Amino acid sequence: MQNQIFEAALGITNPWYIKGVDFDVELKHLSIHIDFVSASRFAYPGIEGPVHDTQIKRYRHLNFFQHECHLEVRVPRVKLPNGKVALIEPDWAGKLNGFTLLFEALVLTLARLMPFAAVAKFHVIAHTLTAVDKMRRVELKTDPALQGLRWSLLKDRSSLNASQCADLDGLIAHITTKRTARAWLYREQLREILDRKQSNVMSGLLAQWCTNVMRSKVEPMKEVAKMIRNHFDGIVFDGIVAWAQTRQSNGFFAALNGLFQADKRKARGYTRIHTMRTEIFSSRASSISLGLTSMPLNPLVFQKSHRCPI
Repeated sequence: MQNQIFEAALGITNPWYIKGVDFDVELKHLSIHIDFVSASRFAYPGIEGPVHDTQIKRYRHLNFFQHECHLEVRVPRVKLPNGKVALIEPDWAGKLNGFTLLFEALVLTLARLMPFAAVAKFHVIAHTLTAVDKMRRVELKTDPALQGLRWSLLKDRSSLNASQCADLDGLIAHITTKRTARAWLYREQLREILDRKQSNVMSGLLAQWCTNVMRSKVEPMKEVAKMIRNHFDGIVFDGIVAWAQTRQSNGFFAALNGLFQADKRKARGYTRIHTMRTEIFSSRASSISLGLTSMPLNPLVFQKSHRCPI
């Protein structure tokens, strides 16, 4: 009776059926095991044939109240005329690997609520961080003084201790002779430009920034300038419109990025990108159940509510 209830709720029909359900109260996790009727035949574009072999696939589904829910599915593979085998995904499988259609719909709904500026700004700044570090590593081969300066260059100045600030100031003092210092300066200039709220002002400053960088000898940063030129309208126009619509501060974006970075640390050790994506999507929607959420939309609120007591 229990399995039939879940089959009706999930819309699972012949030849699929629920083989069993595992519910862990302590871990707050529900696993639904799905199989297909023996001797079933499955269609693939151009053919319909018997099952060649099977694989177990795990799909993240919408939460069952406050409990995470995964579908553990024995998925068939059929043999094609050319000798290759093809996986037959069930109807409820999403386009993204490891998610059901309903979970994808939830993720897309949440994504629409996220301002584009959060994506655009952090994407661009992330590339400048990479460029600064590349320039440092190139110069380090001939300038040992750059040894140990990596984090002083990559972290926000407000996060540096007195010793790191002194090291950074010492490098910036030689900005005319050290390309790493100029790369750092270009990054800081770009951050200030992307904080602008008037599209015409940002557009002019960003265009001039790209020109200055392309005329410089800071080769890694030129790649960033080329990327910005290729996506100029999207970075300027869409970013400004998103800010105007949401009026979210940089703190909001920093908090949002902080949540994603926490998810990356939880997924440490995994080398496949879809594993990282699964961790981010799953954990950010972990408090969502049947369209209801207990997690505040603003990540600043979420972070404050989850701080450890002093």
